[in-house]
Amino acid sequence: MPSYSSRSTGKPLFEARENPPEHHLIAHSDGGARGNPGPAGYGVVIKDETGRTVASLSEYLGHQTNNFAEYQGLIAALEYAIQHGPKALKLISDSELLVRQIKGIYRVKNAVLQDLHGRAKELIAQMEWFSIGHAFREQNQDADRLANEAMDKGMGRSVARASSPAQPTVQHQEFEGVVRGGKVELVSGTLPEGTRVQLRVKK
Repeated sequence: MPSYSSRSTGKPLFEARENPPEHHLIAHSDGGARGNPGPAGYGVVIKDETGRTVASLSEYLGHQTNNFAEYQGLIAALEYAIQHGPKALKLISDSELLVRQIKGIYRVKNAVLQDLHGRAKELIAQMEWFSIGHAFREQNQDADRLANEAMDKGMGRSVARASSPAQPTVQHQEFEGVVRGGKVELVSGTLPEGTRVQLRVKK
Protein backbone atom coordinates (compact mmCIF):
# COMPACT_ATOMS: atom_id res chain seq x y z
CA MET A 1 0.00 0.00 0.00
CA PRO A 2 1.24 3.54 -0.66
CA SER A 3 2.32 5.66 2.27
CA TYR A 4 0.54 8.92 3.09
CA SER A 5 2.32 11.92 4.49
CA SER A 6 1.33 14.73 6.82
CA ARG A 7 -0.85 17.39 5.21
CA SER A 8 1.57 20.17 6.12
CA THR A 9 4.91 18.72 4.93
CA GLY A 10 4.42 19.41 1.24
CA LYS A 11 4.89 15.73 0.43
CA PRO A 12 2.40 13.92 -1.83
CA LEU A 13 -0.61 12.23 -0.30
CA PHE A 14 -0.29 9.19 -2.52
CA GLU A 15 2.18 7.09 -4.46
CA ALA A 16 1.93 8.12 -8.09
CA ARG A 17 1.09 5.21 -10.38
CA GLU A 18 0.31 6.35 -13.89
CA ASN A 19 -1.31 3.17 -15.20
CA PRO A 20 -4.90 2.91 -13.96
CA PRO A 21 -6.62 -0.41 -13.31
CA GLU A 22 -9.02 -1.77 -15.92
CA HIS A 23 -12.06 -0.26 -14.20
CA HIS A 24 -11.63 3.33 -13.04
CA LEU A 25 -13.34 6.70 -12.99
CA ILE A 26 -12.24 9.96 -14.59
CA ALA A 27 -13.49 13.14 -12.90
CA HIS A 28 -13.29 16.63 -14.40
CA SER A 29 -13.59 19.05 -11.49
CA ASP A 30 -13.88 22.83 -11.27
CA GLY A 31 -14.64 25.36 -8.57
CA GLY A 32 -15.07 29.09 -8.60
CA ALA A 33 -16.03 32.15 -6.57
CA ARG A 34 -17.37 35.38 -7.98
CA GLY A 35 -15.36 38.13 -6.36
CA ASN A 36 -12.95 35.69 -4.67
CA PRO A 37 -14.12 35.51 -1.98
CA GLY A 38 -17.74 35.63 -3.04
CA PRO A 39 -20.61 33.36 -4.07
CA ALA A 40 -18.88 30.02 -4.71
CA GLY A 41 -19.68 26.63 -6.15
CA TYR A 42 -18.13 23.54 -7.69
CA GLY A 43 -18.97 21.22 -10.56
CA VAL A 44 -17.75 17.68 -11.23
CA VAL A 45 -18.38 15.46 -14.25
CA ILE A 46 -17.50 11.80 -13.61
CA LYS A 47 -17.03 9.28 -16.43
CA ASP A 48 -16.09 5.62 -16.50
CA GLU A 49 -13.08 4.25 -18.38
CA THR A 50 -15.11 4.08 -21.62
CA GLY A 51 -15.97 7.78 -21.50
CA ARG A 52 -19.59 7.29 -20.46
CA THR A 53 -20.82 9.94 -18.01
CA VAL A 54 -21.94 8.28 -14.79
CA ALA A 55 -22.51 11.34 -12.57
CA SER A 56 -22.70 15.13 -12.59
CA LEU A 57 -22.15 16.76 -9.20
CA SER A 58 -22.48 20.40 -8.20
CA GLU A 59 -23.13 22.46 -5.08
CA TYR A 60 -23.44 26.09 -4.05
CA LEU A 61 -21.02 26.79 -1.20
CA GLY A 62 -22.02 30.25 -0.05
CA HIS A 63 -19.40 32.99 0.42
CA GLN A 64 -16.03 31.28 -0.12
CA THR A 65 -12.80 31.46 -2.14
CA ASN A 66 -11.89 29.85 -5.45
CA ASN A 67 -9.46 27.50 -3.74
CA PHE A 68 -12.06 26.41 -1.17
CA ALA A 69 -14.43 25.54 -4.03
CA GLU A 70 -11.72 23.66 -5.94
CA TYR A 71 -11.00 21.49 -2.89
CA GLN A 72 -14.70 20.80 -2.38
CA GLY A 73 -14.93 19.56 -5.96
CA LEU A 74 -12.02 17.17 -5.36
CA ILE A 75 -13.59 15.91 -2.13
CA ALA A 76 -16.98 15.38 -3.82
CA ALA A 77 -15.33 13.30 -6.56
CA LEU A 78 -13.43 11.19 -4.02
CA GLU A 79 -16.55 10.62 -1.92
CA TYR A 80 -18.48 9.52 -5.02
CA ALA A 81 -15.78 7.00 -5.99
CA ILE A 82 -15.68 5.56 -2.47
CA GLN A 83 -19.47 5.30 -2.20
CA HIS A 84 -20.22 4.00 -5.68
CA GLY A 85 -16.95 2.45 -6.90
CA PRO A 86 -14.67 1.60 -8.41
CA LYS A 87 -12.24 3.05 -5.87
CA ALA A 88 -9.91 4.11 -8.66
CA LEU A 89 -10.03 7.74 -9.73
CA LYS A 90 -8.18 10.03 -12.10
CA LEU A 91 -9.06 13.63 -11.26
CA ILE A 92 -8.52 16.44 -13.75
CA SER A 93 -8.64 20.03 -12.48
CA ASP A 94 -7.84 23.40 -14.00
CA SER A 95 -6.53 24.57 -10.61
CA GLU A 96 -2.76 24.33 -10.76
CA LEU A 97 -2.55 25.20 -7.05
CA LEU A 98 -4.83 22.30 -6.06
CA VAL A 99 -2.97 19.81 -8.25
CA ARG A 100 0.45 20.88 -6.98
CA GLN A 101 -0.65 20.86 -3.35
CA ILE A 102 -2.08 17.35 -3.65
CA LYS A 103 1.08 16.20 -5.45
CA GLY A 104 3.19 17.75 -2.70
CA ILE A 105 4.93 20.31 -4.92
CA TYR A 106 3.38 23.23 -2.99
CA ARG A 107 2.92 23.45 0.76
CA VAL A 108 -0.54 24.19 2.17
CA LYS A 109 -0.23 27.34 4.27
CA ASN A 110 -3.85 28.49 4.52
CA ALA A 111 -5.54 27.12 7.65
CA VAL A 112 -8.89 26.50 5.96
CA LEU A 113 -7.24 24.72 3.05
CA GLN A 114 -5.17 22.64 5.49
CA ASP A 115 -8.41 21.20 6.88
CA LEU A 116 -9.68 20.42 3.37
CA HIS A 117 -6.29 18.98 2.45
CA GLY A 118 -6.55 16.75 5.50
CA ARG A 119 -10.00 15.57 4.43
CA ALA A 120 -8.67 14.82 0.95
CA LYS A 121 -5.84 12.85 2.54
CA GLU A 122 -8.30 10.70 4.48
CA LEU A 123 -10.32 9.96 1.35
CA ILE A 124 -7.31 9.24 -0.86
CA ALA A 125 -6.12 6.75 1.77
CA GLN A 126 -9.31 4.77 1.11
CA MET A 127 -8.70 4.59 -2.64
CA GLU A 128 -7.15 1.62 -4.38
CA TRP A 129 -5.69 3.91 -7.08
CA PHE A 130 -5.58 7.67 -7.46
CA SER A 131 -4.09 10.13 -9.91
CA ILE A 132 -4.46 13.89 -10.34
CA GLY A 133 -3.56 16.11 -13.26
CA HIS A 134 -3.92 19.67 -14.53
CA ALA A 135 -5.94 20.77 -17.55
CA PHE A 136 -6.64 24.20 -18.99
CA ARG A 137 -10.10 25.68 -18.45
CA GLU A 138 -11.14 25.14 -22.07
CA GLN A 139 -10.54 21.41 -21.54
CA ASN A 140 -12.76 21.46 -18.46
CA GLN A 141 -15.85 23.17 -19.87
CA ASP A 142 -18.54 20.79 -18.59
CA ALA A 143 -17.30 21.02 -15.00
CA ASP A 144 -16.96 24.80 -15.34
CA ARG A 145 -20.57 25.02 -16.57
CA LEU A 146 -21.83 22.99 -13.61
CA ALA A 147 -19.91 25.18 -11.17
CA ASN A 148 -21.39 28.34 -12.70
CA GLU A 149 -24.90 26.86 -12.66
CA ALA A 150 -24.46 26.09 -8.95
CA MET A 151 -23.40 29.69 -8.32
CA ASP A 152 -26.30 31.04 -10.40
CA LYS A 153 -28.79 28.88 -8.50
CA GLY A 154 -27.35 29.88 -5.14
CA MET A 155 -27.56 33.54 -6.10
CA GLY A 156 -31.19 33.17 -7.19
CA ARG A 157 -30.46 33.56 -10.88
CA SER A 158 -32.28 31.48 -13.47
CA VAL A 159 -30.10 28.96 -15.25
CA ALA A 160 -30.36 29.18 -19.02
CA ARG A 161 -29.96 25.87 -20.81
CA ALA A 162 -29.60 25.39 -24.53
CA SER A 163 -32.65 23.66 -25.94
CA SER A 164 -32.18 20.58 -28.12
CA PRO A 165 -34.11 19.92 -31.35
CA ALA A 166 -36.17 17.32 -29.50
CA GLN A 167 -37.12 19.89 -26.87
CA PRO A 168 -38.00 23.14 -28.68
CA THR A 169 -38.24 26.32 -26.70
CA VAL A 170 -41.81 26.98 -25.56
CA GLN A 171 -43.04 30.48 -26.27
CA HIS A 172 -45.95 31.69 -24.16
CA GLN A 173 -48.48 33.71 -26.15
CA GLU A 174 -52.03 34.84 -25.46
CA PHE A 175 -54.90 34.52 -27.93
CA GLU A 176 -58.50 35.66 -27.70
CA GLY A 177 -61.17 33.08 -28.44
CA VAL A 178 -64.81 32.11 -27.87
CA VAL A 179 -66.51 28.75 -27.31
CA ARG A 180 -68.90 27.64 -30.06
CA GLY A 181 -70.36 24.16 -30.18
CA GLY A 182 -68.05 23.00 -27.41
CA LYS A 183 -64.91 24.10 -29.28
CA VAL A 184 -62.72 27.13 -28.83
CA GLU A 185 -62.53 29.33 -31.90
CA LEU A 186 -59.78 31.94 -32.09
CA VAL A 187 -60.92 35.49 -32.70
CA SER A 188 -57.63 36.25 -34.39
CA GLY A 189 -54.44 34.40 -35.21
CA THR A 190 -53.80 30.71 -35.90
CA LEU A 191 -52.07 27.86 -34.11
CA PRO A 192 -50.38 24.81 -35.69
CA GLU A 193 -52.32 21.55 -35.58
CA GLY A 194 -51.62 19.65 -32.35
CA THR A 195 -50.51 22.70 -30.34
CA ARG A 196 -51.04 22.21 -26.60
CA VAL A 197 -52.82 25.15 -24.96
CA GLN A 198 -53.78 26.21 -21.46
CA LEU A 199 -57.03 28.14 -21.12
CA ARG A 200 -57.83 30.97 -18.77
CA VAL A 201 -61.56 31.73 -18.76
CA LYS A 202 -62.56 35.42 -18.73
CA LYS A 203 -65.97 36.39 -17.42
